[in-house]
Amino acid sequence: MAHVIIDRRKNASGKSSVNRQRFVRRVKQQVKEAVKDVIRDGNISDVTSSKGKKINIPTKGLNQPTFHHDKGGIGDYVLPGNDRYNPGDSIPRPQDGEGGDGGREGSPDGEGEDDFGFHLTRDEFLEIFFEDLELPNLTKKSITVVEEIAYKRAGFSCDGNPSRLNIVRSMKESKGRRFALRSPKKKALKKLEEELIELNKKIKEGQSQGKDVTIEKNKRDEIKKQIEILKRKIRAIPFIDDTDLRYNRWEQVPLPTTQAVMFCIMDVSGSMGEREKELAKRFFMLLYLFLFRQYERIEVVFIRHHTMAKEVDEDEFFHSRETGGTVVSPALELMYSIIQERFPTSQWNIFGCQASDGDNWPTDTPNVQRELNKLLKLCQYYAYVEIKDTNHQRDSDLWSHLIDIRDANSNFDMTTINEVNEIYPVFRKLFDKRT
Repeated sequence: MAHVIIDRRKNASGKSSVNRQRFVRRVKQQVKEAVKDVIRDGNISDVTSSKGKKINIPTKGLNQPTFHHDKGGIGDYVLPGNDRYNPGDSIPRPQDGEGGDGGREGSPDGEGEDDFGFHLTRDEFLEIFFEDLELPNLTKKSITVVEEIAYKRAGFSCDGNPSRLNIVRSMKESKGRRFALRSPKKKALKKLEEELIELNKKIKEGQSQGKDVTIEKNKRDEIKKQIEILKRKIRAIPFIDDTDLRYNRWEQVPLPTTQAVMFCIMDVSGSMGEREKELAKRFFMLLYLFLFRQYERIEVVFIRHHTMAKEVDEDEFFHSRETGGTVVSPALELMYSIIQERFPTSQWNIFGCQASDGDNWPTDTPNVQRELNKLLKLCQYYAYVEIKDTNHQRDSDLWSHLIDIRDANSNFDMTTINEVNEIYPVFRKLFDKRT
């Protein structure tokens, strides 16, 4: 008897199918390595594109398992023999690339491999890359918990605190209720009063003509009773009732605090060459991606400095050839002034990342310490990344003076980078999950 397997599971929202997720789990390590490669190229904003990213991974092991039906039953088979092999012989590998896996060129061992292009959505891309990272414990609460609440008018309620009683609304409700209850009674009363007038005319005319008007008098008495009852009911309607009271209703609305600004500060003095700037760019890109995943809105401020500091756009930040001597404090002063003008701490989570080779004018170091202490009172987190020269591994003067600040402030950290392959491990060290 033939069996048919039907998968009725619904596709996850935003995913192509359940098999897609199973596929990602199976080749996740390869996908993670490919994601790291994507980071090395492109600019900061391109990596966070809402269209996602296409990555290439080896084709080995990509075949997805499928169900198929066996022929079943018992059958007899006749297999043809050959004139080249005997039972137990080993079949040699094909020559000249035969039997390969579809590579463009044959390989000596007969195997070939093409890369497999796989499209990741933006959320999948960021989830895989940062799945085991988090911001330090100090700033984690500012991201996962919305602490600022505002109260917004949300109509009226039938009960509440007397101080929130809305008198105008309550009087409107009272007037509407009284009108609704009195209107039918007043119509009935008016009709009865008109009938009473007509009966009085008939009774008066009948008496003048000497007719018997006993029936009309009895009916008049009945109408008078009905009129009196209706008047009592109308008078009994209260001017204001508990059901008329309306209270101002307020509801809590979270303020849009899920927004962050990242300050990228880079030393572009003569000692910072293309190698140092490239290392800084890659570290800034990782930090931007990380914050982009945590916040709905992320702003980036680029600051270049030598003896003077200037706010620039991304292209000028990484590619301008302007250079000069080295004075660090103007960059920190500029960052502080920008925060005061555009990014109030009550609405923004502020992060800073500074990349430098550690050179600074000796008389400027006290200014750096002073300005950095001011900034750390405003920042959620500040990282100082020193790009080391492979030929000079000793600690710089700036590094030596910042150690005391690091020990005194939990939202400040320092690290060094020597080579490209150290960027990701250093980043993980700064933002690894705390146990």
